Amino acid sequence: MTTTLPNRRDDEVRRLLDTPHPAVPVDLPARAMLRGRRTLHRRRMIRLMVWTMLLTAVVAGVVVAVLMWPDTATSSGVSGPRDSWWATGG
Repeated sequence: MTTTLPNRRDDEVRRLLDTPHPAVPVDLPARAMLRGRRTLHRRRMIRLMVWTMLLTAVVAGVVVAVLMWPDTATSSGVSGPRDSWWATGG
């Protein structure tokens, strides 16, 4: 037969649960809801800024690629500064 010894942690938990609970402020749910809304708004704005910067970078990359693309339609044989830059690799 096994006997259980008194556990100090169980006694401490029982003592804590037997004491009166602290009073909760009346406006706590309203403050929590307001804070949650601010956090959600902040996250949405950050996400919007990241997507905007990503889209701007893609558009800038496309514009640079179009401007630096070698012009094969000219048959004059004279290459401009862009064509010579492209041929040398930058």
